[in-house]
Amino acid sequence: MERQMMRAVIDKLSKLDDLKVCNVAVDPEYELGAVLSYFENEQPILFNKVKGYDMPLIGGVYGNRKIYYDLMDVSTEDRLFKFMSGIANPIAPKLLNNGPIKENIITRNIDIRNKLPIPKSNEKDASSFITSGMLVVKDHDTGKVYMAVRRFQINGKDHMNALISPASPLLRGHFAELENKGEPLECAVVLGYDAQYLLASQISSEKYGVDKYGVDGGLRGEPLEVVKCHSVDLEVPAYAEMVLEGYLVPNRRDVEGPFGELMGYYGEVAPNPVMEIKTIMHRNNPIFQHAYPSREEHLANGLIREMEVYNCIKNMMVDVKDVRITVGGGCRFHAIISINKKSEGDGKSAILGALGSSKDIKHVLIVDEDIDIYDYKEVELALASRVQASEDVVIVPRALGSGLEASHVARGVTDKMGIDATKPLGEKTELFERAVIPGFEKPKEINIERYFPEITKASKK
Repeated sequence: MERQMMRAVIDKLSKLDDLKVCNVAVDPEYELGAVLSYFENEQPILFNKVKGYDMPLIGGVYGNRKIYYDLMDVSTEDRLFKFMSGIANPIAPKLLNNGPIKENIITRNIDIRNKLPIPKSNEKDASSFITSGMLVVKDHDTGKVYMAVRRFQINGKDHMNALISPASPLLRGHFAELENKGEPLECAVVLGYDAQYLLASQISSEKYGVDKYGVDGGLRGEPLEVVKCHSVDLEVPAYAEMVLEGYLVPNRRDVEGPFGELMGYYGEVAPNPVMEIKTIMHRNNPIFQHAYPSREEHLANGLIREMEVYNCIKNMMVDVKDVRITVGGGCRFHAIISINKKSEGDGKSAILGALGSSKDIKHVLIVDEDIDIYDYKEVELALASRVQASEDVVIVPRALGSGLEASHVARGVTDKMGIDATKPLGEKTELFERAVIPGFEKPKEINIERYFPEITKASKK
């Protein structure tokens, strides 16, 4: 049984009864995305029949927080500390002589349009897009490996746009240095990876200065097993489903976009670098990996942001209990934070820490630890009963925001807001005492089947 990459994930999803299998033929243009969207991109689905192709496709794998935790073998309570440990205790990758990814090596007559079931998701998308592609490059001065999920607009048989955003200054700078010399940037695009590999990719190389393959090993507790690429000087996971090898062409840009992106809006149209594909490596009977734009990468990104917000608030000397970066807020704009309030200034300090953690954070809500930050009814209770706007709302006008957020793009600046929804300390705390049922303090955790045997675990799902 495999331990790493997508086939290990599929095996685990099947054992957890978290994988749906679709044996009905589905069109990769629009229809496949509609099915994933029906489940809000939170349901892993294996599509065995993609119209026009003999290759199955898997999507929606990493869009559900609970499923992601199960795949990472973490819980709500310990995840932040395990993620921090992975960064602090990297494990170098293990280089193998061979691996399943090298079962098929294609160097001639490359035609990704005909070979790969690459979906087109939204009406105004400029083309079909690879949305789960993990771009891998190496800094040959330091030997460090950098990787990040990028979107790739398909423009021809053997070339595609590679979006390199301003949010990736290290990658942009490295490519710019090579371009000035007229040299290409060797790269590979990996498909068919696991949760650890995706999470490691979301660590900021600029912030931590880490080799992401080492972080991957730290997160999984064992070395990432890799093999040498066929045509470029890079290493890729030995058990991935497929790898596209090639290089970014120096001093060439093609127009990229529009593309239905974060928050459901179309991103900007702009010239972006072009990747020439020289080799395709893939396993026997490969499975194509897809993410309906762009939930899965952003959830993983949000999990890392939770860790970073936690640390920033901890540095403000506030007893922070948990952090939730919400899906509805694009996994980067909204933070709900639970604290153990010990001083009256703790709520405001937590706001400052959270807003200071990243330019992307736009709205912050601070609640007491008796509020379940994963239950929106509980969060709304805190907003309704513990907030007076004139005292508890902090607004920072005209700050730097995210280029992925439409109102920031429209204005060029972003107003930031923090809400302190914590209870006052002292005598007034009694006004906020929550009513409880003795012996049943958490009614949602009672064994309801005892009272209604017809309610099974399956029906509750």
